[in-house]
This record gives sequence, structure tokens and C-alpha cells, in this order.
Amino acid sequence: MHLRKFYTIEVADKQAWENTIKACIFYDIYHTHFYHSLESSFPSVLFVSEFNDELIVFPFKVRNIEDTGYFDLTSVYGYCGPISNKRFSTLSEEHFAFFHAAFTEFCRKNYIVSVFSRLHPLCDYGNFFRASGEVADINKTVVIDLRQSPESHLRNYRKSTRHEVRYLREKNFVVVEKKGPENINHFIEMYYKTMEKVRAFDRYYYDKDYFHGFLNNDDYEVILLSVEKDGVFAAGAIFTVVGNVMQYHLATTAEDFIKDAPMKLVLDEARLLAIKKNLHFLHLGGGFAGRDNDNLYLFKSGFSKMRLQFSVWKHITDINQYNKLVTYNDIWRKVNNFFPLYRN
Repeated sequence: MHLRKFYTIEVADKQAWENTIKACIFYDIYHTHFYHSLESSFPSVLFVSEFNDELIVFPFKVRNIEDTGYFDLTSVYGYCGPISNKRFSTLSEEHFAFFHAAFTEFCRKNYIVSVFSRLHPLCDYGNFFRASGEVADINKTVVIDLRQSPESHLRNYRKSTRHEVRYLREKNFVVVEKKGPENINHFIEMYYKTMEKVRAFDRYYYDKDYFHGFLNNDDYEVILLSVEKDGVFAAGAIFTVVGNVMQYHLATTAEDFIKDAPMKLVLDEARLLAIKKNLHFLHLGGGFAGRDNDNLYLFKSGFSKMRLQFSVWKHITDINQYNKLVTYNDIWRKVNNFFPLYRN
């Protein structure tokens, strides 16, 4: 008898959510119940498809479309996408077809107009998205393969990056792991100043509860590394550790130290820490707002020659209602590369 089962797990059921993602061969912080409960602006749902011994798991946030009675699905900030208990390249085509049919029916019954998900660059999705929607390549991300020798890491650093890391050490910049409310609040203050300087989108302005909840959770390892000069904060970054991946999450540099580029020392120390933890990858991510030609991307690319593709999945599940919403809001005339077009 064949097992075919499609169901959802609400974010209120922490144990079921965690048990399900931990049955997969790969997941990152962005798939966890912890992260979805922290990003609480909209409720989260975990879609689960069981097909014989195969498992497909796909987390989303459910957003209401104001004054319409309709909804759409989106992913949390970061690198999300579907995960499985097997490699996607080995999953059966029958399971792909079953998932997409069941998912489409769920969307139809629950008035879901469109679906958007950021995908994880470290995951190979095979043919999973072939049958539905569009996968759009956004930019490249930078990753350090920690399975290589530390000597090869340094050879793959840009020459100027190696020089500046040495300079920072010689000038007595020191990286320390910070804990406690006072240190977190100081990081938050510096982070807000950085976001104001770069005129970041509103979604990057997390409130203080987000940072404290993120750094003081009991479920997953989250690390705040700060670089100091003579006891003065120069720069800091938050890293997550899940499975064999260390993820560079959020960072800031104090205005007085920008010319010294102290964040380079933070990333070098994060690499050494990840090696001690026997991790496989330090994923640095890409440029600001999906760009791969800005200063942030150029900064990160100085640490490795290895690149991954960051892509997103865009899927319209109710084309008639989608077109009505686009026409009603008329946003497409102003932001013609945004998805979904009825949101700004």
C-alpha cells in the first residue's frame, strides 16, 4: 500500500515542526520553528508531503491581502525553500507531481493568490520546481568551504583582505564573543545607525525584542562576535550554527572605525571558530538587497572564490484574482520587477 499524505503544521505546534524538519538531511536556521516564531509579523505554516519513504517540507508565512479576503505565501527573510529527507535529485517525479497538485489545491481552497520563496543556495532542488511557477536567479553568494585546509582558505582570500586582516591583528584589534543584555543593546544601537546610513528597507529594522530573542534562545546556537580596539566597539556580527553550516546573519561597523574595515577580522575569526566546530560551510551571503556588484558583495568576495546561486521561486496560484489585484493597485507601473506586483 502506497503512503500519500499532504498536511500542514501550524507554528503553534513547536514539537511537530521541529521533529519534521529534523527528519530532513539538510535544514538551516531559516527553516526552524524558532526563527519562524521570532519573525511573528505573519503566521507561519509548515507544508508537509509524505510519499512512501520520501518527505518534502516547505515553510511559509501566510499574509492577508488587505481588504480582499485573499492571501499569499512568502518566506522569512533569509535563505529558506523546501527541504527533504533525501536529495531532491533522487526524489520520484511522482512525488513532485503529488506535492504540487496537493499544494495547488490547498491554495485554491484557502484563497491564496500567489507564492514567493527565497531558496537556499546550499540546496540542490533538482527538478522540484519544473512543474510550477518560475525560478528566477537573483545573485551570487559567497561561501567558504571549511572542508578545505585553513592554508587553502588564506590562498583564496583576496590579497588585500589577507593584508588587512594582518594589519588589524598587528594594531591590537581583538575579537571577542559577547553576551548579556548590555552588549546586545550596544550592538542594536550600532546596527540601527548602519541601517540609517545605507537607507535600508523597513524589513531590516528589527525591533529589540527580535535581537534579544534571537541571541538568548535555548534551541539553536547564535553567536555575537565583536571586534574591539582598546576596549571600544569597532564592529560586530551575528552568526548562526545549524547542522554543518555557519551563517553570517546581521552585522554593523561603528562609524569611527569604518576606514579600518574591522569586519574583516570578525569574518576571519568566525572562519577559525567554524573550523573548531568541524563545520562544512561558512555562508557569507551576497550583496545588499540582492545585488552582486555593490560594496557589500565585493567585501564578502574577498574571503573566498567559491560562489553559489541565490534564486527565488515565484508562483501565481490564482491568475484571475492576481490580475485583478494588480489592476486595482496599479503598482506594476511603478515597480515592474517586484513580485507579487500588487504589493510594494
